[in-house]
Amino acid sequence: MSGVTLSKAIKRFGDLQVIHGVDLEIEDGEFCVFVGPSGCGKSTLLRMIAGLEETTEGHISIGGRDVTRADPAERGVAMVFQTYALYPHMTVEENMGFGLKMTGTPKAEVKEKVTRAAEILQLQPYLKRKPKALSGGQRQRVAIGRAITRGPEVFLFDEPLSNLDAELRVEMRVEIARLHKEIGATMIYVTHDQVEAMTLADKIVVLRGGRVEQVGRPMQLYQNPDNVFVAGFIGSPGMNFLRGTVSGPGKVRVPALGDQEIKTGVPLPDMNTAVIVGLRPQDLGVHQAASPVTVELRERLGGVAYDYLNTPTGERIIVEIKGDEPIAAGAEVAVDFDRERVFFFDAENNRRLR
Repeated sequence: MSGVTLSKAIKRFGDLQVIHGVDLEIEDGEFCVFVGPSGCGKSTLLRMIAGLEETTEGHISIGGRDVTRADPAERGVAMVFQTYALYPHMTVEENMGFGLKMTGTPKAEVKEKVTRAAEILQLQPYLKRKPKALSGGQRQRVAIGRAITRGPEVFLFDEPLSNLDAELRVEMRVEIARLHKEIGATMIYVTHDQVEAMTLADKIVVLRGGRVEQVGRPMQLYQNPDNVFVAGFIGSPGMNFLRGTVSGPGKVRVPALGDQEIKTGVPLPDMNTAVIVGLRPQDLGVHQAASPVTVELRERLGGVAYDYLNTPTGERIIVEIKGDEPIAAGAEVAVDFDRERVFFFDAENNRRLR
C-alpha cells in the first residue's frame, strides 16, 4: 500500500499561514496532480509530504504509516525537482546509482536497478555520458531514473517540465504517463499548467490560497466545476465569464450578447439579481449578422482557430472555430451556443448554481 492521506494539514511560517487545514486522500497507484496559480501552496504541500517542510498541525500518512514527524529518508518517497540537480562530474549511470551507493547497497544490486531504470526510460545509450552531453529532456529522464532506482512508495514531481521547451514538454508528458502505466506507483505531480494536469492526472487537486477548491477527475472538473475559479482554471482557453441579470423565472439577460435572454432550468436567485454566465470557447460558434458583437482578431492554429470578440459591455469572448469560415476583423457576428452547456454562478460568492 502506498496511498497518501493528509488530515487537516496546516503550514505556518511564523505568523503567516500558507496551508489551511487540507484534507486529502490519494489512493494507492493513483496519479494525482496539484494544480493552481503561483503562490497557491502546491509546492509547499508537496514538500510537506516529502518532509522537506515541517507540518505545523495535522497529520500525513503514507502507506498507512503516520510520517508527520518522520525524516524525509524514512518516508519512502523520491522527489524529482524542477532543476535536474545532477552531478556534472558523474556519468548518467553514476548519477542514477549514487543514492543507492551512499546507503551501502551492494554494487551488483545497484547495477541491476540502474539498468532496469535505464530500460524503462530508454537511457541505455547514454549511461556512460555526462550531463553536459545530454539534452534537457534526457537530463530530466536521468533525474527521474535516479528516483526510480530508490524504489520509493511514492514519487513526487515538483514542476519537472518547467525548464523544457514546448516540444520537449509534450515528449516528457508522454514519458511520465508511460512510466506511471509501467511501474504503477503512486505519483504526486505539481504544476501550474492545467494542460499537464488534464493530460496526466487520474485525480486533480485545484488549490488557491493554500486551500483546496475542488478535487476530482479531469473531465469531472471540466464538466462540473464547483465555482468560477475552477471553471476558469480548468480548460484551455479558459471559460468566458459574462455579467448577467435574472430577468424572469428561469431567464437570465446577458448585456454582452445584446441583451439576449438565456433560458435555463437551473434554480436562480430573485428577479434583477446579478449572476455570472459561463460559456466555454469550445461550446460556442459565430455567424455573420447585425449585432453589437464584433470580431477583433482571429488566431489561427492550424486545425482550429480562436475568434476574439468585442462586446458592447467591453467583456471579451473567445470562440473556438473549427474549419476556416472567412469572417474578417471588424465584422458583426451573432454568438451561437447550446443552452444546455451554459454555466451559471452566484455573483456574490462565485459558487456554481445547480
